[in-house]
Amino acid sequence: MNVVALAGGVGGAKLVDGLGRVLSPQELTVIVNTGDDFQLFGLHLSPDLDTVCYTLAERANPETGWGRKDESWHCLAELEKLQAPTWFKLGDRDLAVHLERTRRLEQGQSLSAITRDFCANWGIGPEVIPMSDDPVATRVFTDQGVLAFQEYFVREGCQPEVKGFEFAGSGEALPAPGVMESLGEADLVIICPSNPWVSIDPILSVGTIREGLRDLPVVAVTPLIAGQALKGPAAKMYREMGITPSARAVAEHYRDLLTGFVLDSRDQDLEDQIGSLTPRKPGVLVTDTWMKNIEDRVRLARETLTFGEGLT
Repeated sequence: MNVVALAGGVGGAKLVDGLGRVLSPQELTVIVNTGDDFQLFGLHLSPDLDTVCYTLAERANPETGWGRKDESWHCLAELEKLQAPTWFKLGDRDLAVHLERTRRLEQGQSLSAITRDFCANWGIGPEVIPMSDDPVATRVFTDQGVLAFQEYFVREGCQPEVKGFEFAGSGEALPAPGVMESLGEADLVIICPSNPWVSIDPILSVGTIREGLRDLPVVAVTPLIAGQALKGPAAKMYREMGITPSARAVAEHYRDLLTGFVLDSRDQDLEDQIGSLTPRKPGVLVTDTWMKNIEDRVRLARETLTFGEGLT
């Protein structure tokens, strides 16, 4: 069974980890959001890409879900002494990744090729592909002006009120090598429980990716439980965009793509509403979607795969 997962952020990385523990490496391809990539101290940072890779390599900080475990902070401490901007916390191990990625990009190597080599170095089996080798920048329109995503998310702590989003460069960007090929061979596409607005929409905005999903079985796993996000500002974004945050709102977000939807058991009362959505009238799996540990990740991955296989 060839499975393609669309992912970004901590929630997406957790389900990808579960899928990676259930499927063989040849069966899983992960397409990762790079709309939140940005430059800091002259370095190219790919936060979502790194979160997914660190998680698959069992190198992620287990307390935060992002960054590296067993991290040290000597460089950051020196930067603080020099009164440099330190709103984005760069650990020493993490910094090494950004340094090497930037060096290779400046040599003309592609982000996807660099990512492939990093994954091989870290012993990651599944193929991990950035959505594009071309720059795409998520911009957040807020009551305080237009902010780059990491400025909104980290520097401003998600406090500004959101008015809308733009994925600058997506109209010209091409899917990275392997993206469309993996979709062409996919038996199932899983949209991970990532923020629909800023983790999944950037992926869908690139080239023909969205069109490539229309004839495939697509299952989305809700990132919202009882109207709340376990991590991140997704629910806040829905409210500020004038939409009541709920699993149904997420299903409607993807309504033109869905074959199935994985709903948390705490929202079971929404099952019939989601199942009746037009045009596809997606099947609904009701289960516990809260991934508190590795066992939960594996269980949810197995249930989602079994559900998706039944829909195909």
